[in-house]
Amino acid sequence: MVDPIPLRPSSLHEEVATRLRSMIFERQLAPGQWVDELALAREWQISRTPLREALKVLAAEGLVVPVPRQGCRVAEIAEEEADELLPVMALLEGRCAYEAVRKASDADVRRLQGLHEQLEKHAAAQDIEAYYRANHEFHTAVQALAGNRWLDRATGDLRRFVRLLRGRQLSWPGRIEASINEHRVLLDAIVQHDAARAERVMHDHLLAQLAALKALRQHEKSEGTPHAG
Repeated sequence: MVDPIPLRPSSLHEEVATRLRSMIFERQLAPGQWVDELALAREWQISRTPLREALKVLAAEGLVVPVPRQGCRVAEIAEEEADELLPVMALLEGRCAYEAVRKASDADVRRLQGLHEQLEKHAAAQDIEAYYRANHEFHTAVQALAGNRWLDRATGDLRRFVRLLRGRQLSWPGRIEASINEHRVLLDAIVQHDAARAERVMHDHLLAQLAALKALRQHEKSEGTPHAG
């Protein structure tokens, strides 16, 4: 009997897909930007084949948009799409909070408290980028604690698109202060093991993000409109 050849934990195109995904989420590849296959292949010292296979994976995930005979560009979230996406995420993340609180051990709660302390530090420093990253880590931890694979799949799939917004709403004046206050209320519900309250607070927290994003967009539109006369 011939011994089976051991499989690699991940193929090259999967590694490339992971790197591209990270570049998109970190805005090293901005929404709407074309993916320069030749430059990336040169920089990473790989052929274009695994790069193209990786782009197929990201296209299936909705993170890049293939354009015939031109290549791929990074997906953008239109205003109306954000308006539809965030209320759905509010429902899903609210449910994540509900199930997480019901299942969380004392050690789990302490971990969330530690993550919250990082949010407090970044909010006090008005460090939007660091706050965004810590916020993503907190929400991901709550999602994981829920321990519901169907909820995890639905939330994870949509979270990719929320990450394309890159926390833009945090730039709205007063939003980072409002966000940390919402997190304080959420953490209190978690510490008190009040699952129903945690669900409501998380749901409203996501809708507050949408309200801030809409206000920011309206402000940007008005600023971009030429003054009469």
